Amino acid sequence: MNVAIEPLLALVMGILILLVPRFLNYFVAVYLIVVGVLGLMHHGLT
Repeated sequence: MNVAIEPLLALVMGILILLVPRFLNYFVAVYLIVVGVLGLMHHGLT
């Protein structure tokens, strides 16, 4: 089960930002943290 999480997460974040623009900073922060953690995990496992 190889699901591309980053594009899906980006899509969800984009929709949420359009619906609730005042939460833009939180969505961006969470996205960056998740991408960073996934990146570190991916590089740590290989």
